[in-house]
Formats: sequence, structure tokens, C-alpha cells
Amino acid sequence: MLNQLAIILLLLPLAYSAGHSTKVEIILSKQDFQVGEEILLVCKATKEGEMTWLKEGEDIDDENIVSKLDYTTSKLSIKKATLLDAATYTCKFESEDGHKVDTQSVIYVYEGPSFHGTTTYHEFLEGADGVVPCLVTGQPAVDITWLKDKEPISSTPGIRVRKMSDSTLNIEKVKRSDAGTYICQAHIKGRPIYQELPVSVVVNAPPTVRIREEVKKVIAGPETNVSLLCLVDGLPKPNITWTLPIEFDPSHHLFNSDRSQLTIQSVVRDDYGEYICTAKNKIAESSATFMLHVFESPEVFISEDQHSVNVGERVSVSCNVTGHPQPELHWINKQNGEELGLTGRIHAVYGVLEIKEVVPSDGGRYSCVAVGTIGNASRDVAIHTQPGPPHYLIVSPGPTSALFTLKTFPINGGTPIKSFVLQWRKNAMEKWEEVIVAATGDLAITNLKPYTEYTVRIAAINDVGQGQFSMENTVRTEGEREPDSPALTTDQAIVEGNSFSVPLELTNDGGSPLLHFSVQYKQDTEESMWEKLQLPSDAKSIILKDLVFGSDYHLEVTAVNSNGSSIPATFNFTIGEQPVSSKMTKGTVVGIVMLIFLLVFLAVDATCCYRNRCGLLMAIAGKLSRWKDPSLKKIEEGEGTTNGDVTLKGLSKPRGSMQQSGVQTVNKEAGQLSEVTCDKAPLTKNEKLHSTTIP
Repeated sequence: MLNQLAIILLLLPLAYSAGHSTKVEIILSKQDFQVGEEILLVCKATKEGEMTWLKEGEDIDDENIVSKLDYTTSKLSIKKATLLDAATYTCKFESEDGHKVDTQSVIYVYEGPSFHGTTTYHEFLEGADGVVPCLVTGQPAVDITWLKDKEPISSTPGIRVRKMSDSTLNIEKVKRSDAGTYICQAHIKGRPIYQELPVSVVVNAPPTVRIREEVKKVIAGPETNVSLLCLVDGLPKPNITWTLPIEFDPSHHLFNSDRSQLTIQSVVRDDYGEYICTAKNKIAESSATFMLHVFESPEVFISEDQHSVNVGERVSVSCNVTGHPQPELHWINKQNGEELGLTGRIHAVYGVLEIKEVVPSDGGRYSCVAVGTIGNASRDVAIHTQPGPPHYLIVSPGPTSALFTLKTFPINGGTPIKSFVLQWRKNAMEKWEEVIVAATGDLAITNLKPYTEYTVRIAAINDVGQGQFSMENTVRTEGEREPDSPALTTDQAIVEGNSFSVPLELTNDGGSPLLHFSVQYKQDTEESMWEKLQLPSDAKSIILKDLVFGSDYHLEVTAVNSNGSSIPATFNFTIGEQPVSSKMTKGTVVGIVMLIFLLVFLAVDATCCYRNRCGLLMAIAGKLSRWKDPSLKKIEEGEGTTNGDVTLKGLSKPRGSMQQSGVQTVNKEAGQLSEVTCDKAPLTKNEKLHSTTIP
């Protein structure tokens, strides 16, 4: 009441602002009143007079409702409004001079709207039909509107989400996008009075579980990790659990944040089995099963990696293979690539390699191979025995020596032949004498007597021992002689700058120790002289230095023993042209820079001298001219003057006809500046100076 009266009193001055004509106005705070509220109407006139109130044209005589405030103001007050108080109210005014005026106001009284018994939370299964009621009471009539995201929902038939005729909200085949907050808005019909009620709609969906691979196959190993991904859907969000074929180990089994992915680290054979992913929410639960197959790569284990055995003895090497699935076991002879059978002198039974009465050709590598569905593996065993006897050989006599030449190396028994034992004797009654030589050296028996017949034989030696001897051969030695020509390995000759080198090797010393090598070389020209040098008997190469660039050379080398010199070994080679160095020293660079600077300085100075009579060259030229012609010095000192008309001997054209440059000089007596003109070149002794008087 007090609030409404305060508003009305604030509006009263407006009634007086209309001027001096008689006017009446009903002042009220609002038109719409809720049941139980107080209704206050104030009638204000611009003059004094009598006021009466009418409701729907009938006078209101109740003094509890109508009261006079003063001669210009009357109020109508209803303490508690009812629906019956809604009406058109008229204020009639009659002034003292008999002038009559009236005015009207319409008052609306409403009840509600209110939401009684309306559920504000609904849950629906995805795909089902949903109905959301909105129960509203109110008077007069109430209109209901549904909104979502501030947009009204239509009541057009056929629409999946629509308002029904009974004002309920109907959702056909509920989708997840239908979830959210809906607003039920109730309006008092024809009036701007409404109430809103938020209604939450939640969409539920049973869990679904999808997997991309129902079967996974992996190979066990410390570096092998496998991930099982369980794609889960559902509303509310399902909880995920796993069922494992073995006990859970947090260091071996790792989950991501929502446990939808299981990672098994360092897969072992025991990880084989079924893995069940289960998703569960309040609606239902669902699961999917992974089948994990764990394969083990084949592995091979043999009793020994190397077995040494004497010829004629027996060999036995066992082999085991593992893996999943169980691999097959095979023995392979790597000398010929053939698989060993179950029978024969060399055979394999139950994974055991057996060789009966080993012969040299049995030596070598044998491989135990595991053949599996996911790969193969193998390990080798090396069988070593003594080498076989040399068969294809030639024995050549030499001066006090016998040389063995092998057409083919003997069977090595599975390990390389490192040396040979050479034996000889003169007859069967004597004991064999022997010498052991490296397999890479010359197979020669030396220091024999010349012109003597010997019986010789040879046998190979490896890490296991000595093999059988070759068949005996008879050889008659020759007498002592000069050495054979030395061998020059010309394909390894090297020319570097003006130096040359070539490997040197003695082929046969002729039965007597080598004394030295004689070397001589010269340029391949007629006037060149031989250069000679001597190398020791153990020299391995010839090195020549300080040769002439761009020259061809001829080289001769002879081997010398006590019986004479060999036939020279010769070789021609060329020393290339001396290369021109493209590198510049710091001194060269500095010199070039200084030269460029000097040339630029001289060019600038010469230009200055020629155009403006300045610079170092001008100064030097002037000094020379004054030294040679004293008269010039007098002019400079002011003792003489000139107007610049100077003629050269033999020339009739005056200097003044040439381009001149002005030079100011001081007249010492007059204390004034005077201008002297001259050409660009300094005066010389051949020029004649003509003195003139300055006016």
C-alpha cells in the first residue's frame, strides 16, 4: 500500500503540468494484480470539485473502498484483490462551476500460474518414446509454451519433438541430442504474466562394446608389448572391468585412464588366453572377448659350438629346439648344403648329429635348424680334424733346393691350414729331415747339395694337428748360379709429386745368399746419365726422390749373389708436370690490397691535380718547377704579377685561350687580392713568362 501510494504521489505533479483546463486522471502503479494483492487507484483533478467512483458503470458507495484525500484528489483502495475485482473503474469529476469530466482504467486480477505436481526430471532410453507433462493452474485461462535453447517447440503434427494438444511435450524415438533442459512457460491468457519451470531430460543408453580384433597374434619377447583396445559406448558412461587369464600384475598389465585399453608389457608365453572387457552402467552391461595367441620364436641349443676330433674317431653332437608352436629340427651339412638323413656314416637321429670314423672331408660346419610357423633359427657346430694329404702337386728342382707347387690346397679338415711340413732324405736308409714353413710362404727345401737326388714329401698342418703326407717324389738338385730377375709389382707403383716407389721381391736366389740389389735409373733422353744406388738384400721396395717434373724415366733392377747378377728387371714410368699452387699466402693478399690502394690513390690524386691543381702530384710538380725556374718563386712570393698571358716557345696561341683556373694572390703593397689565371699544368723551364702591369 505504502509503495503504491508513494509512486502515485510522485506522479501527481504531472497532473498539474497540463495547464489550467479541467482535467481528470486516474493514477495507478500497474494494471495487473495477483489475487490477494492491494489495488490502489488515485483520481486527480486540476480543479476543486466533487469526485465519484464507478465500477462497470455502477457507483461505489463503500467508504472502506473510496475516500477523499482533498478537494482535487480521491482514492480507491481494495485491500485484498479477488477475481471479482477485475473490472473497468471510472472516476467522475464535477467542478464548482458545473463542469463535468470523467476518466477510466481497466484493472486485471489473476491467480497463478503455478506448477503443481509437475515432475522436473525425466529419463528415457535411447530409441524409446518420451512424454514430458507440464501441469499448470491459473485464472483466467493459461496458455502453455515449451522452449529448448530459447527456441519455442512447435505443435505441428508429424514433428518428432512437438507440443501436444494437452500441452505435454512428446519426443518420438529419443535421441542423445534430445537430452537437456526444457522450459515449460505458462502465460495468463492475454496478459504479460507468465511463469517458467525448467525440466531436465536425460537420455540413457545401454553399454555397447566393440573390438577391432577378436584374435591377436604376437611373438613373446622382452621388447614385445601388446595393447587390447575396448571401444565402449553408453549413457551414463559405463564402468569398464577386465577379466584376465592370469593374475593381474600392475607392473605387467597397464591401463589407460578410463581402463578402455589394456597394455601387456614384455609378453611371455603365459599371457596366452582370453581377455574379457566388460562395460556396465545402471541400464545394463555388455562384454567382448579378445583371444591372445602368444608365439615363441624358435631357439636352438647345441651341446657344443666346436668339436675337435682325430681322423678315424667318432663324433656326437646333440641339439634341442624350443618355440611355440613346436618347431621342426633339421641338421644341414653346410659344406654341401644337404640335409642329413637318419642313416649313413653321417646321420642325425632324434636331434643328435653322429659321424662314424671321421675323415678330413668331414671337417667343417654343420647347422642345427629349427623351422617354425613364425620363423626359423639355427646354430652351427664346427667339426675340426686333421687336414687331408696334398694330392695335386709338382716338385721342381732348383740350385741346392726343391720347390713344391700345389695345384690345389689339400682338404683343410674344417679349420684353415697354417703351415706345411716338408721332409727329405737321400735314400730309404736315412732318417727324414724336415722343415716347417708357413702356408703363405714359399714351399721350398733349401740348403741341399747340388747335383744330388732326394726323396721328398709334404703334409699340411692345422689347429688340430698334422695331416697325412703326400706321395713321395724324387728330385735331383741343380748347381749354384746367379739369382733370377727380381720381381717388380708394377700395379702397386706410386708416383707422388716428383717421387716414385715400387714394391720389390726376390724370386730365386740361385742357391747362394743374395748380397744386394743394384738399382739404376735415368731420364729417357740420350744426354741423360745413369743414376745408381744399392739396396740391401732384405729391401722390400725401391724409393726414388727429387726426380724431374714432366720427365719419362727408365728403371733397371738386378739381384746379385756370389755367383753373379741376374737379368735386369725393367720398368718405365713418368713424373707429371709440377702442379701450380692455387693457394695465396697472407702476404700475397696484403700485397695485392696495398697495390690496389696505391693505384686508386694515384688515380684520385692525378684527377685532383689535373682538374683543381691540388694533391700530392701537384705539390711535387710545383716544387720541381720552382726549383728549375726562379721567376716562378718570385711570382708566388708576390714580387711579380702576371695576367696569365704566357706563351710557349714555338707556339703562337696564348695561354689565355686555354681553359683556365683562377688563383687568388695577395698584393703585399696594396693589401688586395688579385686573380692569377694559368692552365692546368705547372710551368716548366721551357715556358717564357711575360710580365704585365695590373691596372
